[in-house]
Amino acid sequence: MEERKYLQTWKKYAPVIRLHLKKSNNEEQQFLLNKTDFESAGDRGKSGYTFNMLIENGKVVNNISGSAVARDLFETIKTDEYMKDFLKEKSVKINVGKAFMLTIKTTKISSYKEAVAEEV
Repeated sequence: MEERKYLQTWKKYAPVIRLHLKKSNNEEQQFLLNKTDFESAGDRGKSGYTFNMLIENGKVVNNISGSAVARDLFETIKTDEYMKDFLKEKSVKINVGKAFMLTIKTTKISSYKEAVAEEV
């Protein structure tokens, strides 16, 4: 399995993702990715490039191990200082659908939820 083949593609999108993350504080954000960028990086065949990722307080809380596209996006996010800082005390859902539409939805993690998480 070839590792990190989508990293350069995501790094190219980093400025746009940064902007949409910031805007996602107010409302859900969507933007279209260039299908060719991903296909030239690696052929996903029938499995496609779709994924759902849930990041809470800077950590992925769902299983993205089966998606190199999602893993490389998270790697890009966590190595960018602005994006890494943005994720603190927030719940961010990022997904890419079959039409290569990237959607970002952000909610603030409540202090109650944080307290419960610390007790567990």
